Amino acid sequence: MNSQALSLISAILIGLGATLTTDLWALFLKRAFKIAAPNYCLVGRWLRHMSDGTFRHSNIASAPQKSAECLVGWIAHYIIGITFAIAFVALAGNSWLQHPTLILALTFGVGTVLMPFFIMQPAFGLGFAASKTSNPTQARLRSLMNHTAFGIGLYLFGLLINWLLHVYA
Repeated sequence: MNSQALSLISAILIGLGATLTTDLWALFLKRAFKIAAPNYCLVGRWLRHMSDGTFRHSNIASAPQKSAECLVGWIAHYIIGITFAIAFVALAGNSWLQHPTLILALTFGVGTVLMPFFIMQPAFGLGFAASKTSNPTQARLRSLMNHTAFGIGLYLFGLLINWLLHVYA
């Protein structure tokens, strides 16, 4: 297999793993501290409303429900994670795949928090960086923690993929 194909497959697997890490982090917070997990059904609702020409909502939670919004939201969640991982591997290069480092993965993961701050939260009616929520600081910290977990997942699954490639090469 050529190195580009191997890098792409590695990035996809790393993206799946990093997104799973984020979900496991959310599950831990829910079970240990009763902190509600992100509602990816609302992501699906947002995406499903786009076909009607609605890209911005005053309050996504009060927007009419759409069929299959939860399925669409969860699929989008994983596609976004995979896309971020592909971008990360493209930026970090094959050298990172051969020698994953935590700091680079963590920096990229934390940087991905800009997407919800600048795009999703305003489009959901939550304001820039959740400024219109009842507790913006808490919402921002939760987003930051989730994206930090994603960065840790990039690193952990980078290590796993690297190890698998060496074991089965």
